[in-house]
Amino acid sequence: MIQLKSPRELETMAAGGRILAATHQHVKPAIAPGVSTLELDAMVESFIRSHAGATPSFKGLYGFPGSACISINQEIVHGIPSAKRILAAGDIVTVDIGVHYGGFHTDSAWTYAVGAIQPETQRLMDVTEASLWAGIAETKVGNHIGDIGAAVESVVVKAGFSVVRDLVGHGVGAAMHEDPQVPNHGKPKRGPKLQVGMTIAIEPMVNAGGAATRTLADKWTIVSLDGTMSAHFEHTVAITDDGPRVLTTLG
Repeated sequence: MIQLKSPRELETMAAGGRILAATHQHVKPAIAPGVSTLELDAMVESFIRSHAGATPSFKGLYGFPGSACISINQEIVHGIPSAKRILAAGDIVTVDIGVHYGGFHTDSAWTYAVGAIQPETQRLMDVTEASLWAGIAETKVGNHIGDIGAAVESVVVKAGFSVVRDLVGHGVGAAMHEDPQVPNHGKPKRGPKLQVGMTIAIEPMVNAGGAATRTLADKWTIVSLDGTMSAHFEHTVAITDDGPRVLTTLG
Protein backbone atom coordinates (compact mmCIF):
# COMPACT_ATOMS: atom_id res chain seq x y z
CA MET A 1 0.00 0.00 0.00
CA ILE A 2 1.29 3.45 -0.93
CA GLN A 3 1.71 5.70 2.12
CA LEU A 4 0.89 9.37 1.49
CA LYS A 5 2.66 11.93 3.69
CA SER A 6 1.15 15.06 5.19
CA PRO A 7 2.79 18.47 4.69
CA ARG A 8 4.19 18.24 8.23
CA GLU A 9 5.65 14.80 7.53
CA LEU A 10 7.22 16.08 4.31
CA GLU A 11 8.95 18.83 6.28
CA THR A 12 10.34 16.23 8.67
CA MET A 13 11.61 14.18 5.73
CA ALA A 14 13.16 17.30 4.20
CA ALA A 15 15.00 17.98 7.48
CA GLY A 16 16.40 14.44 7.41
CA GLY A 17 17.21 14.87 3.75
CA ARG A 18 19.28 17.96 4.50
CA ILE A 19 21.32 15.92 6.96
CA LEU A 20 21.80 13.28 4.28
CA ALA A 21 22.89 15.82 1.67
CA ALA A 22 25.32 17.34 4.17
CA THR A 23 26.72 13.87 4.81
CA HIS A 24 27.54 13.50 1.12
CA GLN A 25 29.24 16.88 1.17
CA HIS A 26 31.20 15.84 4.28
CA VAL A 27 32.46 12.60 2.74
CA LYS A 28 33.17 13.82 -0.80
CA PRO A 29 36.52 15.55 -0.04
CA ALA A 30 37.84 12.36 1.58
CA ILE A 31 37.31 10.27 -1.55
CA ALA A 32 40.87 9.85 -2.80
CA PRO A 33 43.41 7.15 -3.68
CA GLY A 34 44.55 5.19 -0.63
CA VAL A 35 41.38 5.64 1.40
CA SER A 36 39.49 2.51 2.48
CA THR A 37 35.73 2.14 2.17
CA LEU A 38 35.63 1.41 5.90
CA GLU A 39 37.12 4.84 6.60
CA LEU A 40 34.42 6.45 4.46
CA ASP A 41 31.75 4.43 6.26
CA ALA A 42 33.02 5.61 9.65
CA MET A 43 32.84 9.21 8.44
CA VAL A 44 29.25 8.68 7.28
CA GLU A 45 28.15 7.18 10.58
CA SER A 46 29.83 9.71 12.85
CA PHE A 47 28.58 12.68 10.83
CA ILE A 48 24.97 11.45 10.77
CA ARG A 49 25.00 10.70 14.50
CA SER A 50 26.45 14.16 15.22
CA HIS A 51 22.97 15.51 14.37
CA ALA A 52 20.60 15.04 17.30
CA GLY A 53 18.00 12.38 16.54
CA ALA A 54 19.59 11.20 13.30
CA THR A 55 20.80 7.64 12.74
CA PRO A 56 22.12 5.73 9.67
CA SER A 57 19.18 3.90 8.09
CA PHE A 58 21.28 1.10 6.63
CA LYS A 59 23.09 0.06 9.83
CA GLY A 60 21.61 -3.36 10.59
CA LEU A 61 18.89 -3.08 7.91
CA TYR A 62 18.20 -6.67 6.83
CA GLY A 63 21.46 -7.45 8.64
CA PHE A 64 23.67 -5.09 6.60
CA PRO A 65 26.85 -4.38 8.62
CA GLY A 66 27.70 -0.86 7.41
CA SER A 67 26.20 2.61 7.68
CA ALA A 68 26.61 3.17 3.92
CA CYS A 69 26.68 0.90 0.90
CA ILE A 70 29.98 1.70 -0.84
CA SER A 71 30.45 0.15 -4.28
CA ILE A 72 33.51 0.40 -6.52
CA ASN A 73 33.72 0.23 -10.34
CA GLN A 74 31.74 -2.83 -11.55
CA GLU A 75 29.92 -3.04 -8.20
CA ILE A 76 26.41 -1.70 -8.75
CA VAL A 77 25.00 -1.64 -5.20
CA HIS A 78 25.36 -2.96 -1.64
CA GLY A 79 29.15 -2.96 -1.40
CA ILE A 80 30.14 -3.77 2.20
CA PRO A 81 32.59 -1.27 3.72
CA SER A 82 35.95 -2.90 4.40
CA ALA A 83 39.44 -1.95 5.53
CA LYS A 84 40.69 -4.13 2.67
CA ARG A 85 38.83 -2.18 -0.03
CA ILE A 86 41.24 0.64 -0.90
CA LEU A 87 40.35 3.28 -3.47
CA ALA A 88 42.76 3.75 -6.39
CA ALA A 89 43.14 6.50 -8.97
CA GLY A 90 40.82 5.87 -11.90
CA ASP A 91 38.16 4.16 -9.79
CA ILE A 92 34.61 5.34 -9.39
CA VAL A 93 32.86 4.77 -6.08
CA THR A 94 29.16 4.95 -5.24
CA VAL A 95 28.26 6.02 -1.73
CA ASP A 96 24.63 5.12 -0.95
CA ILE A 97 23.34 6.61 2.31
CA GLY A 98 20.10 6.53 4.24
CA VAL A 99 19.18 8.76 7.19
CA HIS A 100 16.46 8.07 9.77
CA TYR A 101 15.22 11.24 11.40
CA GLY A 102 11.93 12.13 13.09
CA GLY A 103 10.45 8.74 12.31
CA PHE A 104 11.17 8.88 8.57
CA HIS A 105 13.89 7.69 6.20
CA THR A 106 15.46 9.45 3.25
CA ASP A 107 17.77 7.79 0.73
CA SER A 108 20.37 9.19 -1.67
CA ALA A 109 23.31 7.76 -3.61
CA TRP A 110 26.03 9.48 -5.61
CA THR A 111 28.89 8.16 -7.71
CA TYR A 112 32.25 9.91 -7.31
CA ALA A 113 35.47 9.85 -9.31
CA VAL A 114 38.65 8.83 -7.49
CA GLY A 115 41.34 11.06 -8.94
CA ALA A 116 41.51 11.25 -12.74
CA ILE A 117 39.20 8.85 -14.57
CA GLN A 118 38.79 7.79 -18.20
CA PRO A 119 36.61 10.07 -20.37
CA GLU A 120 34.19 7.22 -21.10
CA THR A 121 33.80 6.58 -17.37
CA GLN A 122 33.05 10.26 -16.83
CA ARG A 123 30.46 10.05 -19.61
CA LEU A 124 28.84 7.09 -17.85
CA MET A 125 28.55 9.15 -14.68
CA ASP A 126 27.22 12.19 -16.52
CA VAL A 127 24.60 10.18 -18.39
CA THR A 128 23.46 8.40 -15.23
CA GLU A 129 23.03 11.67 -13.36
CA ALA A 130 21.20 13.16 -16.36
CA SER A 131 18.85 10.18 -16.40
CA LEU A 132 18.07 10.79 -12.71
CA TRP A 133 17.05 14.37 -13.42
CA ALA A 134 15.01 13.25 -16.43
CA GLY A 135 13.13 10.85 -14.16
CA ILE A 136 12.61 13.51 -11.50
CA ALA A 137 11.15 15.88 -14.13
CA GLU A 138 8.35 13.35 -14.74
CA THR A 139 7.44 13.22 -11.04
CA LYS A 140 4.23 15.19 -11.41
CA VAL A 141 0.67 14.73 -10.19
CA GLY A 142 -1.26 12.69 -12.76
CA ASN A 143 1.77 11.03 -14.29
CA HIS A 144 2.54 7.37 -13.65
CA ILE A 145 5.50 5.41 -12.35
CA GLY A 146 6.04 4.26 -15.93
CA ASP A 147 6.66 7.85 -17.04
CA ILE A 148 9.64 8.01 -14.68
CA GLY A 149 11.18 4.76 -15.90
CA ALA A 150 10.60 5.63 -19.54
CA ALA A 151 12.37 8.98 -19.12
CA VAL A 152 15.35 7.38 -17.35
CA GLU A 153 15.67 4.61 -19.92
CA SER A 154 15.44 7.00 -22.87
CA VAL A 155 18.47 9.00 -21.70
CA VAL A 156 20.51 5.88 -20.96
CA VAL A 157 19.75 3.98 -24.16
CA LYS A 158 20.36 7.05 -26.33
CA ALA A 159 23.86 7.23 -24.83
CA GLY A 160 24.59 3.57 -25.58
CA PHE A 161 24.55 2.32 -21.98
CA SER A 162 22.31 -0.20 -20.19
CA VAL A 163 19.76 0.29 -17.43
CA VAL A 164 20.01 -2.35 -14.71
CA ARG A 165 16.62 -4.08 -14.70
CA ASP A 166 17.15 -6.43 -11.75
CA LEU A 167 17.06 -3.52 -9.27
CA VAL A 168 14.53 -0.74 -8.74
CA GLY A 169 13.83 2.46 -6.87
CA HIS A 170 11.11 2.46 -4.22
CA GLY A 171 8.76 4.32 -2.01
CA VAL A 172 10.38 5.63 1.16
CA GLY A 173 9.06 7.04 4.41
CA ALA A 174 8.36 5.43 7.78
CA ALA A 175 10.01 2.35 6.26
CA MET A 176 13.12 2.48 4.10
CA HIS A 177 11.43 0.43 1.41
CA GLU A 178 7.76 1.13 0.76
CA ASP A 179 5.40 0.76 -2.18
CA PRO A 180 5.56 1.43 -5.04
CA GLN A 181 8.56 -0.03 -6.81
CA VAL A 182 10.13 2.49 -9.20
CA PRO A 183 11.84 0.72 -12.13
CA ASN A 184 14.34 2.57 -14.31
CA HIS A 185 12.58 1.38 -17.44
CA GLY A 186 8.97 1.29 -18.51
CA LYS A 187 6.24 2.73 -20.66
CA PRO A 188 4.51 6.09 -20.19
CA LYS A 189 1.10 6.07 -18.50
CA ARG A 190 1.67 2.61 -17.01
CA GLY A 191 1.87 1.67 -13.35
CA PRO A 192 0.57 3.50 -10.27
CA LYS A 193 -0.56 7.09 -10.73
CA LEU A 194 1.46 9.73 -8.90
CA GLN A 195 -0.42 11.51 -6.10
CA VAL A 196 0.32 14.42 -3.81
CA GLY A 197 2.12 13.16 -0.71
CA MET A 198 3.90 10.24 -2.35
CA THR A 199 7.62 10.05 -1.58
CA ILE A 200 9.85 7.90 -3.76
CA ALA A 201 13.52 7.14 -4.19
CA ILE A 202 14.43 7.44 -7.86
CA GLU A 203 17.76 5.71 -8.45
CA PRO A 204 19.08 4.95 -11.94
CA MET A 205 21.74 2.23 -11.90
CA VAL A 206 23.51 2.19 -15.26
CA ASN A 207 26.11 -0.20 -16.66
CA ALA A 208 28.63 0.72 -19.34
CA GLY A 209 28.15 -2.75 -20.84
CA GLY A 210 25.24 -5.15 -20.59
CA ALA A 211 22.40 -4.92 -18.09
CA ALA A 212 22.91 -8.38 -16.55
CA THR A 213 24.04 -8.67 -12.93
CA ARG A 214 25.28 -11.23 -10.43
CA THR A 215 25.58 -11.32 -6.65
CA LEU A 216 28.95 -12.00 -5.04
CA ALA A 217 29.63 -14.65 -2.42
CA ASP A 218 29.12 -12.11 0.40
CA LYS A 219 25.41 -12.26 -0.60
CA TRP A 220 25.22 -8.45 -0.64
CA THR A 221 27.39 -6.96 -3.39
CA ILE A 222 25.73 -6.92 -6.81
CA VAL A 223 28.04 -6.44 -9.80
CA SER A 224 27.74 -6.13 -13.57
CA LEU A 225 27.94 -9.61 -15.04
CA ASP A 226 30.37 -8.54 -17.76
CA GLY A 227 32.61 -6.63 -15.33
CA THR A 228 32.01 -3.22 -16.87
CA MET A 229 31.74 -0.01 -14.85
CA SER A 230 28.46 0.92 -13.19
CA ALA A 231 27.19 4.28 -11.90
CA HIS A 232 24.32 5.01 -9.51
CA PHE A 233 22.62 8.30 -8.65
CA GLU A 234 19.62 8.65 -6.35
CA HIS A 235 17.41 11.27 -4.72
CA THR A 236 14.33 11.03 -2.52
CA VAL A 237 11.54 13.01 -4.18
CA ALA A 238 8.09 14.12 -3.00
CA ILE A 239 5.14 14.61 -5.34
CA THR A 240 3.50 17.99 -4.67
CA ASP A 241 0.93 20.22 -6.35
CA ASP A 242 3.86 22.42 -7.40
CA GLY A 243 5.78 19.59 -9.06
CA PRO A 244 8.62 17.40 -7.82
CA ARG A 245 10.33 18.36 -4.56
CA VAL A 246 13.76 16.85 -4.08
CA LEU A 247 14.06 16.15 -0.35
CA THR A 248 17.72 15.09 -0.26
CA THR A 249 19.36 18.44 -0.94
CA LEU A 250 20.90 21.15 1.23
CA GLY A 251 18.24 23.66 0.18
